[in-house]
Amino acid sequence: MIKMKFQVLALFCLLCCNGVRLDSRHPRPFAARWQNVTHVQNKQSENPCKSRPMDFVLVIDSSRSIRPDDYEKVKTFIHNLLQFLEIGPEATRVGLLQYGSVVQNEFSLNKYSNKTKVEQAVKNMQHLATGTMTGLAIQYTVETAFTEAEGARQARLGVPRIAMIVTDGRPQDSVEEVAAQARRAGIQIFVVGVGRVDMSTLKAMGSEPHTEHVYLVANFSQMETLLSVFQSKLCGGIAVCDTVDHQCQHECVSSPTSYRCTCRNGFTLNPDGRTCKDVDPCQTVDHRCEHQCISSTDSYICKCMEGFMLAEDGRSCKKPECGEGVMDLVFVIDGSKSLGHDNFELVKQFVNGIVDALDISQTGTRVGLVQYSTKVRTEFTLGQYSAARDIKEAVSGMRYMGRGSMTGSALRHMYELSFSAREGARPNVPHVGIVFTDGRSQNDVSEWANKAKNSGVTIYALGVGKAVEQELREMATRPSEKYVYYTEDFEKLEEVTKKLKSRICNAPFLLDATSDITAMPQVKPAEENTCQCEDLIMFQKQVTDKLRSLERNIEGMTTRLKLLEDQLVKK
Repeated sequence: MIKMKFQVLALFCLLCCNGVRLDSRHPRPFAARWQNVTHVQNKQSENPCKSRPMDFVLVIDSSRSIRPDDYEKVKTFIHNLLQFLEIGPEATRVGLLQYGSVVQNEFSLNKYSNKTKVEQAVKNMQHLATGTMTGLAIQYTVETAFTEAEGARQARLGVPRIAMIVTDGRPQDSVEEVAAQARRAGIQIFVVGVGRVDMSTLKAMGSEPHTEHVYLVANFSQMETLLSVFQSKLCGGIAVCDTVDHQCQHECVSSPTSYRCTCRNGFTLNPDGRTCKDVDPCQTVDHRCEHQCISSTDSYICKCMEGFMLAEDGRSCKKPECGEGVMDLVFVIDGSKSLGHDNFELVKQFVNGIVDALDISQTGTRVGLVQYSTKVRTEFTLGQYSAARDIKEAVSGMRYMGRGSMTGSALRHMYELSFSAREGARPNVPHVGIVFTDGRSQNDVSEWANKAKNSGVTIYALGVGKAVEQELREMATRPSEKYVYYTEDFEKLEEVTKKLKSRICNAPFLLDATSDITAMPQVKPAEENTCQCEDLIMFQKQVTDKLRSLERNIEGMTTRLKLLEDQLVKK
């Protein structure tokens, strides 16, 4: 009886062993094993993945070293891996590419919106059976597969980007540099090596820590043992940043199995991967500067190339109305109490309106400004600012003096100081003064106006309201109809500004920046140049007329002397 039991047991063992060997010699077709996969799916779907959404790309080795049967096992592994993922446009997006000597994109992250279609695409994959260009596949992953065009979500949304590489051999190209590029781009890389793969090669591809991202199994059948590992990693519950001492200076971003440090806007991550440093704002923002973006400590400004000026939007550039004209221009602004604060603000707008028409630079037009009431104050000199933006800011920040009206003192200040080399005035460059007043001066204006004009300064006089016409004429260059402007009220100041800009921009003294300013005749000192140009012309005409009259008189006297001589000879 006991012997019979042993015989039955031996027969059972023999049948079992023969069954295993038979099965190993004649593997079941893929369709039969897919039925077994369905059982795995049903079991795992009872506990679906609860992780947050991710963009997940599978990078599958399809080289000739992988046998057809092993290739089917890879497909089975992928199928089972998908079972614990919640796939959808707002959940996890899945893409897959396989590679041999070339890279073949099977489907992108935005190709399929549900798990059934992804499974069918995996089932339909065909073995390439060519080389092993793993580096080329990783390059495609970082440059194409994880782009927004292929369905990857914007980096600012913080959706983890995860790649899983499955390979069974040594790459025929370099992988270290391109894998590092992928990791720097924020892609977390898992690597599954099968068989006799060099571990150092796998580590060169995978993310750190390698113990969490790099896996090596003896054969393709053992890949199934990694499913539970990846389920726990890809479906992690508690954020890693909350459980580790990450030491991120600014922000910590959790991924399913790890974390990474990020920096706030205006900063970039240092090589240590934790601390942050300031970056050039021009490189991190959409500055929309038409010509140049200039960074400051925590901001930026737009700048135009030489010969252009910044438009009102602070970004685009335009040619100044006065072209590339060159001059030294000084505003002499009335800040007396008769103006009032509101009208003083309109005067500031008037000044900035003129500045907008000029090519402001160290080699172009320079602008200075003097404000006067009972006293005279230099707001800024000709050499102080070399950009229209800075000048306009200085004008806008002027404080209203609000006292008397000593225009004569202001003209003296302009003559003695404003056009001096010490304050930035240049030789051989036209000197122009624009004097603004709204009333009668409390001291004489003619003396210092004449001295300034005689030294070569062209003066425009602008009066508003109770300004005295005679004083405007005494201050301005002749002829007065070209250099004197007047309006009854401040509301019409803008119209006067347009006319004055047109006159200045078309003035004969205004040089083009490309001309040789050194070729201009030197301005004579005041004591040697004692009259206006118009007066000089008139004086020359008078002298010429006198000479001609003298010539006629001499001719008459010569004739009479000839007659007398003839008469004496006859006698």
